[in-house]
Amino acid sequence: MNMLVDGEWHTDTYETTNEAGEFDRQETSFRDWIQDDPDAEYPAESGRYHVYISRACPWAHRVAMTRRLKGLEDDISLSIVEPVRHDDGWEFSEEYPDPLYGEAYLRDIYTRADPEFTGRVTVPVLWDKEQETVVNNESREIMRMLDTEFDGDVDLWPAGYREEVDEAIDEIYDPINNGVYRAGFADTQAAYETAVDDVFDALDHWESVLDDQRFLAGEVLTEADIAMFATLVRFDHVYHTHFKCNRRAIHEYPNLWNYTKELYQLPGVAETVNVDHITRHYYKSHGDVNPKRLVPAGPDIDFSEPHDRDRLPADLPAALQGDAPVADD
Repeated sequence: MNMLVDGEWHTDTYETTNEAGEFDRQETSFRDWIQDDPDAEYPAESGRYHVYISRACPWAHRVAMTRRLKGLEDDISLSIVEPVRHDDGWEFSEEYPDPLYGEAYLRDIYTRADPEFTGRVTVPVLWDKEQETVVNNESREIMRMLDTEFDGDVDLWPAGYREEVDEAIDEIYDPINNGVYRAGFADTQAAYETAVDDVFDALDHWESVLDDQRFLAGEVLTEADIAMFATLVRFDHVYHTHFKCNRRAIHEYPNLWNYTKELYQLPGVAETVNVDHITRHYYKSHGDVNPKRLVPAGPDIDFSEPHDRDRLPADLPAALQGDAPVADD
């Protein structure tokens, strides 16, 4: 995989699997924190920060959803990169330009922050326009910052549920969020089968949980649901086939499927989902997994179909009630 080494772009440098053929995700590098404190190094100031994302990437998607659900569009600007990633990494284009500096590639944003940077160039990127540096590129931490350090329309880490939220995020990360990648990028049959077992054991568990409660942590929508949705909404289009997680599709799970539809239909969520970007990215970017880079014609899935989740109690804020907008496809 391609990466920056001492500020220089290299191809085929980063090994994605370990000696056992297991997918090995590199840790993110920028881990500073925005704080709701005027004396902080990165204070929570409206208009100061920008987020670079890809509509294809589930890690970036969870940040985009948090920003949208919180109603922070006027506080934190956002731009997207081209969905298909080639040898030069995430890139900007005439259709999807870099609005801050007019750079050609996302790696140029990384080297603006650190001219000697070594590591993968990933999305999302939380950028400080005042100090002209990357604050953070770890999606879970950016979600939490947007949720807790800025005033917004919803509270996705509510008091009384915080332990349950953090436990759920931890529980779904390795077997589901990262598990589909562990299956898709495995280099050995054993590593693949272990990952697939983990994926479906976890999906079966949450299918059972969602039979009795509306959301992952109970009656309230939280960050855990945002993290889960980012994987579920991609599952049948890409992970089921492209990553060979094909024991069962999400639309074949009654509770997970209706749960996915409910989240998609919440006001603001559909406009963060771009199925075209998702499918083109995975099938065209991963030549080692899909050498001919053909994009499948299906499946034909309608996330706007009615769901049955109203049968369970929920405590939704006013901002999440009402008609949902049409998806931005």
